[in-house]
Parts: sequence; structure tokens; C-alpha cells
Amino acid sequence: MKLGQIQLGGHIAAAIFEGSQARPIPEHTMAELIHRSEIESIVLSELAAKLASHRPLTAAPLIPIHPSEVWACGCTYETSASFRDAEHGTREGMYAHVYRSPRPEIFFKGTARVCVGPGEPIGIRADSKFTAPEPELAVILGTRGAVLGFTLANDVSAWDIERENALYLPQSKVYSACCALGPVMVTTDELDDPYHLEMTCTIARGGTRTFTGQVSTARLHRKLETLVEYLLRANPVPAASVLLTGTGIIVTEDAALAPGDIVTIRIPEIGELSNPAALVA
Repeated sequence: MKLGQIQLGGHIAAAIFEGSQARPIPEHTMAELIHRSEIESIVLSELAAKLASHRPLTAAPLIPIHPSEVWACGCTYETSASFRDAEHGTREGMYAHVYRSPRPEIFFKGTARVCVGPGEPIGIRADSKFTAPEPELAVILGTRGAVLGFTLANDVSAWDIERENALYLPQSKVYSACCALGPVMVTTDELDDPYHLEMTCTIARGGTRTFTGQVSTARLHRKLETLVEYLLRANPVPAASVLLTGTGIIVTEDAALAPGDIVTIRIPEIGELSNPAALVA
């Protein structure tokens, strides 16, 4: 089932998406729907089907969920680890070490405050000259780390700030409009194998493509359950949180984002997440 959110009568409502149409779930956001499914011990897709209107309407998808928290993983693809080592000139291969080690890199990305949905601008920090998208498969979590579904994510990052000093990672990663999510959430009963998905990313400027890249999630070095298990160690993340699983598509400095660029991330089974870039104060 494809779930998400739409604008309905001046409010945000959860909805079931069926092609170009949506069946609203009145008086529920996606987060509220998740919490209700857990309180009533009903499978999320079954509760959505029970509550959804039988009258579909044409509506554009908004951000699929306003997450309680967003967490992100790094160095889960070899391409990311090797590029970061080259960027930092780390002879000892610090990022390659993280890639190989049992414990993954996990960091706090923010809350719904820093998140945007389809069509909304992603942020370029004014103090960054090399901001880049990081296309990722994202996992939507229930209580105790239950995987409820998947969406697309853009872990927008100011690479030059992290390059200056690895301890500046929070400033590179956490700021206004640094995370895009969408277009929908695909539940696990519809997408039961997240390890064979083909992801693409393009950047367009004035109608001209400045970057294109692709990766298969088959190259993801860690199992999702491993990432979730480490996330939850001494850290009871609330339901309706999102975990970004890392990027395998590296945007180089010659394609650094500029205001007005359009970033489009696509996985056929989930859909297409497209966002313009804009400066943020």
C-alpha cells in the first residue's frame, strides 16, 4: 500500500495513493495513523483501508510524514566511504574503517522542523560552496523499531564544511530544509525486498542536466535490521521516526547545488522525489 499525506479542507490528512488519485483518511495525519494502529494493535495498511474514504480525489502528495525524529547513517556504501576518505585525505582510511566495522555511523539529522516534501525547496547554507544531495532509501519506524515502510530521502549536506573538519558534521548535516522526504510511504507488505531497488538521481539547471547517477540498494553494506538495532541501543526512538540508510550516489564538487537547481530522486517502486534548491539563512 502507498500511504502519504495530502491537503484536505485546509488541513493535512493521511491518504492512500492509487495511481494519480488519493483516498483521504480524514482527521488523521500519518503520524496519528501510526500511533492509532499501535494503540489498537491493527496492521497499519489494514487500518488505513478501514478508515479511508471510498471517494478518491486528485491530490498532490505532501511530505508523507512529519517525523518525530530523523536519524541518518553514513558509510553504508563503499562509494561513500572511499569518496570521503579522498575528500579528507585520511591516509588511515577513517571512513573505510567505519564501513568495515561492526558498529555503523548513525547521527541525528533533526525533526520535522528541518524536513520538506515533494516540490518544496531544499536548503543551501549561505556559508557553504559545496552543498550536494545525498539520495537515500529511508525507513519509517514504529514503536521499538518496527519497520512500517519505505520512502525516498535526500540527506542534503554541506560537504565543504565537513571537509574542513569532520567534527563539523552537525553543521554540515543539520540546518533548515536539509532533509527531503517523499513522495509516498510504501508499506512492507507491498515492498518486501528493499535490497534490490534501482535508485537514480539527477540535477538539472535551467533545463540542462548537470549530474546523473544511479545505484542499486543491493550494494548496501549493512542489513536494515542491523542499522535499526544499533539506532535503538540505549536510545528509544519514538514511533513515526525516520531512519535514512546512507547514500551510494556521490555528487562531486563540479555539480554542487546552486539556487534554482532541481534535484530528482527516483525508485520505480516508490516514486519520484523532486525538489528545487534555495539559499537558507
